[in-house]
Amino acid sequence: MEQAVKTRGQVARLGAWVEEGVGVRWRVWAPSHRQVEVVLHGQDGQPGDVLPLRDEGGGFFTATLAGQGAGVRYKLRVDGEGPFPDPWSRSQPEGVHGPSEVVVPDFAWTDAGWKGADPKAQVIYEVHVGTATPEGTFDALIPQLDTLKALGVTTLELLPLASWPGTRNWGYDGVALFAPPAVYGGPEGLRRLVDAAHARGLAVLIDAVYNHFGPDGNYLRCYSPHYFTGKHHTPWGEAINYDGEGSAVVRELVLSNVEMWIRDYHADGLRLDAAHAIIDDSKPHLLTQIPERARAAAEGRSVVIIAEDDRNDTRLVASPDKGGHALEGVWADDFHHQLRRAFAGDSEGYYADYTGSVADIARTLRQGWFYEGQTSQVHKKPRGTPASSLEPWHFVHCIQNHDQIGNRAQGERLGADVSPAAYRAMSTLLLLSPYTPLLFQGQEWNASTPFIYFTDHNAELGKLVTEGRRKEFAGFSKFSGDTVPDPQARETFTRSKLDWSEADKPEHAGVLALYRELLHLRSTEPSLQPRGRGTYDARPLGDNGLVLERQGPEDSFQVIVAVKGRLEYPLPETARLVLWSEAVRFGGADEKSPLRAGVLALDGPSAVVVRLTK
Repeated sequence: MEQAVKTRGQVARLGAWVEEGVGVRWRVWAPSHRQVEVVLHGQDGQPGDVLPLRDEGGGFFTATLAGQGAGVRYKLRVDGEGPFPDPWSRSQPEGVHGPSEVVVPDFAWTDAGWKGADPKAQVIYEVHVGTATPEGTFDALIPQLDTLKALGVTTLELLPLASWPGTRNWGYDGVALFAPPAVYGGPEGLRRLVDAAHARGLAVLIDAVYNHFGPDGNYLRCYSPHYFTGKHHTPWGEAINYDGEGSAVVRELVLSNVEMWIRDYHADGLRLDAAHAIIDDSKPHLLTQIPERARAAAEGRSVVIIAEDDRNDTRLVASPDKGGHALEGVWADDFHHQLRRAFAGDSEGYYADYTGSVADIARTLRQGWFYEGQTSQVHKKPRGTPASSLEPWHFVHCIQNHDQIGNRAQGERLGADVSPAAYRAMSTLLLLSPYTPLLFQGQEWNASTPFIYFTDHNAELGKLVTEGRRKEFAGFSKFSGDTVPDPQARETFTRSKLDWSEADKPEHAGVLALYRELLHLRSTEPSLQPRGRGTYDARPLGDNGLVLERQGPEDSFQVIVAVKGRLEYPLPETARLVLWSEAVRFGGADEKSPLRAGVLALDGPSAVVVRLTK
């Protein structure tokens, strides 16, 4: 029963835009409705003239406003109800409940020579714009780009930028997919940030949420019930209708959003939130169409599409002719979970599936993820597929990220739960493995500021969110309702602001020096450049340690990690010490070399990097 108006095989453009020689044009999808009107709003937010839209069939309504352009503000009235914001709006200057705004992507870009991200050589830096600087804006982040470039970062990954309710949010409650948050600086602010990043050789990925919409400011049902489906379910709200009646338009909502980020904002790719919850029984699957649309919009630039997905499924990356979706990467959290179990002792929830033994850490490093079909005790069913068909750069590894920090009751970072020595050892293993490393803002100096779950919902919904958050941790003996921060409190947000001045303090400067040196080695050492299968191996050393070996053309590197206790490891005479995580310059306390008379002696936790000449 698809009656969508189509051009070039796609649903015709929706929303509002400026058409040369015509003015502002609207197209609205409101099937089963008889009348749609544009209600123009002044800069003061007050409603004014009303413009009726013409029914062009198939549930589509259209109108033009001659002689007008960017800056026109409006809402839409449907069969006399409303007016409501436009769910396809490109700008919401007064927030998700306010009038929508017509914008023109006529930014004066300076990145004509930019070729895009190199998916095989990424060091990703995850950023929440609102907490990354005191100002919490796109423009305020620009002065930090040189610092990140010097660190060795290649790619910024911005947490979701679809507008959400209120003035503060992680971004996963987004409801206006096409509208960068006004509190961050809106469309123009984002373009300035991306252009500035490209000028410094930094790529930009945008975290995109296509598995659910937030509960507040979601006006889609005012236009059509077909945006959602009861056929599928998600943990966060109504499932989006990608395979039922009216789904052609709903799919275009996502695909044109993908196109917009790449074409109009010059983004270098997307991170797809919880891709396993993008449920689609039709063919081709939406996950196959997303990278296709992104590449078409890039017009020759390289783009990177990475999925957060807990299934350990190689089909995410495999080519369509092998039944896959041809994404460039996938978050592989098994590495994080094994290290947390080993160094922090976490054993509850999904950590129950991991031993943290040095044998299992080594196996995870060899494979890319741990679960390749074994039965998960948590999920009560087999999980994962063999990973040997995928090159290591497809796997994104981390030792902390926004979820692993923010989903803890106090939003405490890794450094609050492991010793400084363990933090340095974990970091060494992460940054010198052949996999794609991801850092969370401030990780490079072991920032002490938390990243707590925060929201700014209306009072009624906010009360439910607060109660739900405290109920979530009620079963943990170390927490009471009073000790779990209130997500709605502004203080919860301000406590999560990154303090860049920490990086110069003695207890943090050594960690920063370690990260700089490790990332320099990663990018310059010939033995660390080969990252294909067969160029590396990992194996346990007894019960207390493990070695990750990287093979180069003329020599090899070994990363030896003592997880606990005493580790003694004989090395050939050609071994040369490159780096020791417990050196004084990194914040350690030992001036003596751990390599003596051909034997490496470590007390865990610690890590050593040695070069072996062939």
